[in-house]
Formats: sequence, structure tokens, C-alpha cells
Amino acid sequence: MGVAAVFVRHLNRSVAARLWTVVVSAILLGMASKAQAAPGAAYTWRSVVTGGGGGFIPGIVFNTKEKDLIYARTDIGGAYRWDAATSSWIPLSDSTGWVDWNKNGVDALATDPVEPNRVYMATGTYTNDWDTNGQIMRSTNKGDTWQVTPLPFKVGGNMPGRSMGERLVIDPNKNNILFFGARSGNGLWKSTDYGATWSKVTSFPNPGTYVQDPTNSYGNDIVGLAWITFDPRTGAAGSATQTLYVGVADKENNVFRSTDGGATWEAVPGQPVGYLPHHGELSSNGSLYISYSDGVGPYDGAKGDVWRLDTATGLWTNISPIPSSSSDNYFGYGGLAVDARNPNTIMVATLNSWWPDAIIFRSRDGGASWTRIWDWDGYPSRKLRYTHDISGAPWLTMGIEPIPPTPSPKLGWMMGDLEIDPFNSDRMMYGTGATLYGTNNLTAWDVGGLVKISVMARGIEETAVMELISPPSGAPLISALGDISGFRHDDLTTPPSKTMSVPQWSTTYGIDYAELNPGFMVRVGMADYASDANARSVGLSHDGGANWYKASSEPTGTKGGGTVAVSADGNSIVWSTSDVGVYYSKSGGNGWTASAGIPAGAKLASDRVNPSRFYAYSAGRFYVSTNGGATFTQTAAAGLPSSGAASLKAVPGREGDVWFAGGNENPGPYGLWHSTDSGATFTKLANVQEADGIGFGKAAPGQSYMALYVIARIDGVRGFFRSDDAGASWIRINDDQHQYARVTTITGDPRVYGRVYVGTNGRGIVYGEPVGSGPVNQSTINPTSASFDKKTDKQADIPVVMTLNGNTLSSIKNGTAILVAGTDYTLSGSTVTLSKRYLANQPVGTTNLTFNFSAGTAPVLAITVIDTTSTGSGSLKVQMFNGSTAASLNTINPRFKLVNTGTSPVALSQVKIRYYYTIDGERAQSFFCDWSQVGGSNVTGTFVKMPTPAPDADHYLEIGFTSGAGSLAAGQGIDLQVRFAKSDWSNYTQVGDYSFAPTGTTYSDWMRAPGYISGGLQWGIEP
Repeated sequence: MGVAAVFVRHLNRSVAARLWTVVVSAILLGMASKAQAAPGAAYTWRSVVTGGGGGFIPGIVFNTKEKDLIYARTDIGGAYRWDAATSSWIPLSDSTGWVDWNKNGVDALATDPVEPNRVYMATGTYTNDWDTNGQIMRSTNKGDTWQVTPLPFKVGGNMPGRSMGERLVIDPNKNNILFFGARSGNGLWKSTDYGATWSKVTSFPNPGTYVQDPTNSYGNDIVGLAWITFDPRTGAAGSATQTLYVGVADKENNVFRSTDGGATWEAVPGQPVGYLPHHGELSSNGSLYISYSDGVGPYDGAKGDVWRLDTATGLWTNISPIPSSSSDNYFGYGGLAVDARNPNTIMVATLNSWWPDAIIFRSRDGGASWTRIWDWDGYPSRKLRYTHDISGAPWLTMGIEPIPPTPSPKLGWMMGDLEIDPFNSDRMMYGTGATLYGTNNLTAWDVGGLVKISVMARGIEETAVMELISPPSGAPLISALGDISGFRHDDLTTPPSKTMSVPQWSTTYGIDYAELNPGFMVRVGMADYASDANARSVGLSHDGGANWYKASSEPTGTKGGGTVAVSADGNSIVWSTSDVGVYYSKSGGNGWTASAGIPAGAKLASDRVNPSRFYAYSAGRFYVSTNGGATFTQTAAAGLPSSGAASLKAVPGREGDVWFAGGNENPGPYGLWHSTDSGATFTKLANVQEADGIGFGKAAPGQSYMALYVIARIDGVRGFFRSDDAGASWIRINDDQHQYARVTTITGDPRVYGRVYVGTNGRGIVYGEPVGSGPVNQSTINPTSASFDKKTDKQADIPVVMTLNGNTLSSIKNGTAILVAGTDYTLSGSTVTLSKRYLANQPVGTTNLTFNFSAGTAPVLAITVIDTTSTGSGSLKVQMFNGSTAASLNTINPRFKLVNTGTSPVALSQVKIRYYYTIDGERAQSFFCDWSQVGGSNVTGTFVKMPTPAPDADHYLEIGFTSGAGSLAAGQGIDLQVRFAKSDWSNYTQVGDYSFAPTGTTYSDWMRAPGYISGGLQWGIEP
């Protein structure tokens, strides 16, 4: 990931204008009535799994007394404790609430070396004006519960220098004594009662001078004290340690020492100048090692050194693996570790070696000599001392192909902390900007072996969620995320295989799908135009988010961002950009026109029934469009808030039914509003005091109106609530242990009653289900696709094996027609056998049979019905579905999979595929290949007018390949995502077209898309 993609992290994490609009002005609000809001429903809460965290890990802390007691701190997602039994992490901050959200920013963490059950955190997220004061949090049960001591100043868990440390430490000899190094010029603080009370150490001479960026409201604060290190040899059990060292963010005067338990201090003589000390680690033989950089990090730093202080003699030695004086030093040093079992073994990481990759250095002689985890081996080749396993989070490639010498995935970036297990010299962990990596065979490095680096972040979920959608078909959840773009979550319990990386940007700000054509989705981000002048900040998918391509154009001058809405049928896109106003496209993103009558920056939503209708909100005013977003008209609606949060959504299946959640305390109003007349009027719900997000899910049994889910305050209690009666009554569905700080978005699942998805600002995505319901036991069928040949001597029954998982088969349907048991199919045990007599009566094409079970979703068997009397039967197979199945549209977008079914490679330059259709008004036409494994530029499209039209086709598109596409190996397949349109963007009527597939959203054999090799029919049936 590049610098720009990572730098946006702290900006997105603040998302000041969006997330903190509700001013945290009354701390006591969260201490109001502890009464449960309305009735409560017991819910089970789980994380939607990414497997890799997704955010920056600034600190990892091993306990030195208890094996396997390890903590990780995050900048906005709280802290975690290692669970050795499952090799995963347990979240410790989920009880953080709406008002005390800043407890999720962890600037320092200390685990007690005397009483391991004790653990402490210094929490608070920002030191600028959008946060309140921080606190010291203390626990006597390893973080399961916490007590809190407020501090008289702010703490910066997501501020510059957050991977320096640790700033909070416990005296290893007398553990009631703690020291904390503050930011913002607040100096050094001390507690003598296990962190319950604190006092300033007034004798400490330097509170720090370094400011990262005086011109920026985020970076213009004093970074302050960076780390504190005790010398345990200068004390005894029960007696306070006398000597301790403090590193300060100051380039001239940065290492201080006390020899009387912190009463008096002096600058250590002879210390290096010109750089900032990131970590100070004292070995058991008295060497103090310090990593230095010219920036505090985590994303800056271009020079640095590593120094060793002999604490017995006072001698300083520059032991840099690559010293700052070298032209090969273009990075600062960050993570630093000393092997507790081998005090001369030390390791250090580059804080940011952006190209070609990070570097980890290892020394076994106290820094006299070093080896690197990789070396140059004749540019661009590199010799590696490691293997890299990302199977736990395969998306960590970020969609980037390796181009030597740059690998994908990288070893990391923002490597501000690196630690060696004090009980096991083979275990090392280090944090990066996207995950936590580690190894369990570190010492293989020393004998010429390969260190096995793998993802060790299981259980950490640290993404900042911008938006969530749960469409009525396809994957249950699609996420728009900060820093890593987002995912299609096919399985909530399994890490996604890839990010939404085409088009590529770090943060997806908005996403929507077409309610009546849910395979069509649009998302918007902010592309890196400096790196790619042809970049786009809008992406489209025709397969439910599995694959994406960039739009052909975008509004002139935009940098992207903002929000987006898609019409119910997918034929209109309305984009409220972050900078140039609101635009609409009725050409699949090929052209954009400014919308009239709507303010810039307006929030958008589409009606989920009427394709022509869109809604918008801005500064207390409500707008509606009845022509696909071309023009908006302000309605007479009054009483909506003029500022603050704004969540605007329309109910699926009910035209004109709109909900609005938003506002803030000052000036108000604040709450939840409902309209049933397309926004002409709104009614405020009296039973909701505050609301910041609204979503819809499957209706409760016996109800026709979708379940409502809100992020709200009801009966004086903040939480997540569900209504099964259109808002007349509410139940709280979370509890005080599952609050997740400031949540950003909420949506129900339209297919599973009671299931709700919640997006957080740093704790990833969580989902809740009613206790007792558990995950729905899904029944499955095998196969899910099959072929049936109508040729008499090839007809055969089709057996289907069901995995019932406790359910029973209710019916099998072909559309609305129910198949007759004993005639159309037979049932024996868990096997259904479909009768060849029934199948022979089905038309050529695809017959979709839906298997309905007593619970869970209904799987579909797609049967491709063919007649080989006139069918090619060579070494190719063509599978297809249509990206949009709307009856009328201006762009036809078939999706092909071409498979070599033969035993030898096929030169693609000899291959053709045809798509037959009626042109519905002859015009010049354009062909687009949005994506293919062989490269879009290697795919060609030629339009042919048929000399003798068929009833359902008068033209065909012939798709071919250049020689650059290469060969298709036996048994292999490639995807082709293509579109074509008329020059005037007039509509086609694709219903009834020969090659049109009216159903299906995944690839299945399609005989009406003939395939050819060297002009000979190999697959399919021509019209």
C-alpha cells in the first residue's frame, strides 16, 4: 500500500465532519438511567471475520512473568488479549459506549510483571478539539472488566507517534508504582496506588518539543514523552526500582535518567542528537538500545539510526544496520526488540521503507554486525530469509500484483513495534498498517533456514466502516471500509479472498445496489490521480460485488468521495461528490450530467420500487427527483434537523416509504422521522430520543413490514434497537458489554429475520442474532448446476444429493410451478432424482429449480437444457449470465466464462464467442471489455448484422482475442466482463433476445452463446 493510501487512515479515523457531529458535551449522559430501554432481547454478537485485522497495530506487549499472556493495542479499536488455546485474540474494549468512545484509542498498555492479572491502559483518541480528556483504565482480571481514573488532559491513541513506546510502565520490583508519559506538554506522571490516583512529576525537565506539522489541526500538538524503561537491577522485590530512563520527542535533548526512583532527573550525557527516540529497550546485561527516526511516525520518517548505551560506562555507540549517513538509509527505525533469553540478540525494523519493502534486521552480537531478512541478489532479484503466508487473510495482497523487486503482499509498513516472546526465542510478533504478523521459528534465521512469517491477527477486527449493504440475493453483506476499500462477504465466518481493489483506492465512502437488480452495484472512493491520470473514483459491478471495473468517465474535476445511490432497476446512478456537486448518469457511468435543484453535498437515497425516484437531504431540507436524478424539487417537509448525523433510507417493496435518522443535541432536533408520501411530509417518532442510523431487515414472522434497526437513544439508554411494528415499539438488542463505541452504520439482513449488521469506527463489522436462533442451519444441494440433453438417446435422470442439516424438503419449484413428487421427481432418503420425462419438456436454455426447505435459504439448481442435434460439441464450453436482466436498458452486459474442456491448450486468437440479440433501432455501436484475466486490451468485439434475421436476433456481437491473450490451458477458464451500447445510448429491449439469460446471477452453461475455434462451431446452438 502506498503512502497516500496509508496517510488517509488518520483522516478517515477522525472522519470529523461525519462521525463526531454529535458533540460530546455531557459526559454524564452515558451515566444516566441504567434502566433497560423498553424490553430487551438477548442477542449473540459476533465479528464478521476478516482474519487480518485491517488496521494499524501500534503496540504489542508480552507479560514477563506469565507465558502466553500477550496484549495488542490499536489506535481506534481498543485492546486485545491473546488466547493461546485458539491462537487468536480476545477483544477487551467492546463495552466502550457511545459517549465514552475515546476509550477505544489506546496510546499505551502495561501488563504487570509481578501480578499478571493486573493490566493498565492509557486511553483517549485525540488531543485536538474533537475529543475530551483521557483516562487510565485498570483491570485486575486481565482486561475482562475495567475501572477508570480520569486524567486532567487528553490522550492520543490515534495521534502522531502512537507506535512509540511504551509510555505507561509498571515498576518491576514494586508494582503499585506506575509512570505515564503524557502528550501535549503535560510531562511525566506517577501513581503509587496501582493507578487509582496520579500526580505530576514536577521535577521532570522536558515535556517534549516536537510537533509533527504546525500547520495542520491534526498534527500540531506536542508529541511529548515516548517511552519509559526501568532498570530492574536497581531495586529488589518490594522495593522501588531506582534507575529508569525516559525517551522524549525532542531532537536535541531526548533521553533522561533518574537514579532515585524518579525524584530527580538528568539528561544522559553524550546522547545522540538530530533524531527522535522511538523505543528504548534495556537488556539484562545493561545495554540500553534505542531506535531513532527523524519523524514520530507512523507514516513518516526518512532517516534514522540505532544506538546502544552501555549503562555501566556511559559509552554511546552507533550500531545502525544502515547508518543515517549512508545514501542507502532512506527510512527511520521503529520497532525494536531484545531477546530476554539472549541479551545480545536484538532486532529492529524500518518504520517505513516504502520501496521495495520493509526491512527487519537481526544481530546476535549486540549490534556489532547485522543480517537482513532480505538482501539484494542482482537487481531486481532479492534473496529472502523468510516465507510469507497470508492464508489467514488472503486479501492482504490488496489486489496488487508483485512486480519485482516489489512483492505482494509486503512484509509490512508502519512497523512501529516488534517484540520477541520473553519465554520463547522462536516467537516474534510485529505490527503493521494493516495487520499483525509473526513467526514461531525465528531462530531458523541464525542457521540459514527460512523464517515462516504468517498472519497472527485472528480475532482482531480493526476496520473503520463507512457503509454496509445487505442485498436480497447474492452475498449476505458488502462493506465499504476505510483504508482497505471493502469486501464482498460471502461467508461471515471466513476471511474474504480479496478486497474491492478495481478500481483501486484506499477508502470506499459510499456504496449502493439496485433493489430490483441487486447484482448491479456502484461504489465511490477517492482515486490516486497523481499515480494514474486515467484513474476513476467510481466503480461498478454486475455480479454482486464479486468483480468490479472502473466507470468510463466521471464528473469533470472531482476528486471523488461523497455518497451514491442507484435506481431500483440500475439504469440511473446519482452521485453526490465531495467537491463538485451532485451528478447523475443514465449510461452506466459512461457520461455524467449535473443534477438540477439539489445542493452540493446532499445525502442521497433511491426509492427501492420506483426506478425514477430519488431522495435527498441537505441542511434540514428534503428533495425528491421523479426523473432518475436529473432534477430535484424541494418538498414541503419541515422539522428535520439542520445539521448533525444524517441517515436516509427508503424501504424495499414500498414506494415512497422513507426513513430519516439524524440531528444532534445542539441545536437540535435529534431523532427518527418517517414519511410515507415520498418525503412530502415527515412524522417524528416520539418514542426515539436520538437516532444516528437506520436500517431494514426481514420482517418478523406474521408481519408484512420489514424489521427496523436503529442506532439510537431510547428511554435514556444508548444502544441498538429493533422494531417489528414499523416503529410503534422498540426493543434493545445489544447490552452494556456489546456497545462498540461510536458505530457508523446499521442494516438488517433481508433474508434472515433478526440478523443485524453494525459497522463501527475501528472495531470492524459485528453482527447480532437473537439468542436461541443461532446461525440458521442451511440446507445445501449438490450439484447446483447440471446439463440435460433433449436428444432422445442422451436423456438421463438427474440425481441431486441434499445435505439437510436438520431441515426437511418442503417443495421444489420451477418459477411458481410446484413439481409433483413421484411424477416429476422421486425422493429416496436425502437424494432427489429429477425425472428425464419432466426435463425433456423444458425449453432449451436454463431451467432454475428452487429447493425450498423448512428453514434457511432456498438453494437453486440451474439446469442447462440443450439439444445436441444441432449443437457444436468440441473442446470449448461457454458459461454466461447477464449483468443486468432489466427488460429495457441502454447497455447490454453479458458476463462470460470460457472453459477449455479439451486435453490440449487452445490459442485464444483462434477463438470466437457470439452473443445474438435484436438491435431495436439500428445505430453505430461501441464495445467495452471491463475486465478479463488476459487483459481487457486483448479482448476484441465486432458487431455483425445478420443477413437473414432470426425471430429473436438480427445482430450478433462476436468477441475475439489478440495474440497477446496467449493460450487457454486444458481444463482452465477465463472470465470476460463486457458491455456494448449504441452511440446515442438509446435502449435495447433485451427480453426475448436469443442469447439473453433472463435468470441467474452466476455462471452456468449457456448454449445460446456459441463458441468457435478457427471458425468451426465448438459449443452451443446458433439461432
